[in-house]
Amino acid sequence: MTVHTDPADSPLGRTVATYRDTYAPELLYPMSRTPKREELGITAANSRLPFLGADLWTAFELSWLTLRGKPEVALATFTVPCESPNIIESKSLKLYLNSFNMTRFESVEAVRAVLVRDLSAATGVRIGVKLVLPEAFDAQPIHELSGLCLDRMDIDCDVFQPAPELLTAALDELPVTETLTSNLLKSNCLVTGQPDWGSVQITYSGPQIDQASLLRYLVSFRGHNEFHEQCVERIYMDLLTRCQPVKLQVYARYTRRGGLDINPWRSSYPAAAPVNVRTARQ
Repeated sequence: MTVHTDPADSPLGRTVATYRDTYAPELLYPMSRTPKREELGITAANSRLPFLGADLWTAFELSWLTLRGKPEVALATFTVPCESPNIIESKSLKLYLNSFNMTRFESVEAVRAVLVRDLSAATGVRIGVKLVLPEAFDAQPIHELSGLCLDRMDIDCDVFQPAPELLTAALDELPVTETLTSNLLKSNCLVTGQPDWGSVQITYSGPQIDQASLLRYLVSFRGHNEFHEQCVERIYMDLLTRCQPVKLQVYARYTRRGGLDINPWRSSYPAAAPVNVRTARQ
């Protein structure tokens, strides 16, 4: 499978003349993580990534046919490890999932197996796939990110491109451990410029981060064009560099587009991945 570096060549922002409704794995558009990580100083020369984590996807529009032609529907969750060399451009994933619509499969497990095979080939690592069937839909929870919400502060904001210099921390005082959240994260699609809305949770131990400066910093992404995964890694690296935490996790949940949401999570230490529970806006 060809791996791409230029998002401008992806299906994003382009009119699709004909939607494929029979199985077409060639619709997937893998993109290398390397160029954007190099912008952050994460290079191939590094022996290891400065974080652990995964991208947690939810697909709300998955359907296929049984061997007898009866439609089936499910929710799907995909766990893409952050060490995967590639991400999958989201519109291409939507088009790929649409290609299941008139394709016959012998079982739910057969659908899952195809998804694991194709998405693992595209990302370059084995990914986790879970299908939630209609009888379990009612058990799917909605929960907001836990932590102290920064949005309570009445502050002036006048910077709308990422400005890590806004971040400050009490480097000479005793360390703290806390979890901070905001619902004011907004960035824009790297190709189309369409808005991407998200909530972010930051958990850390170390010098206490000035909350007003952190909120201004998060708001500064409002005019920034970058994919979800890249924004979260940028936030993580800026916090790591400017605030010098001993431990750090950054987790963002973005609202869905095209029946998909993407929720990147990055951590400085081994930890269980967040439970993939959607927020009210998702």
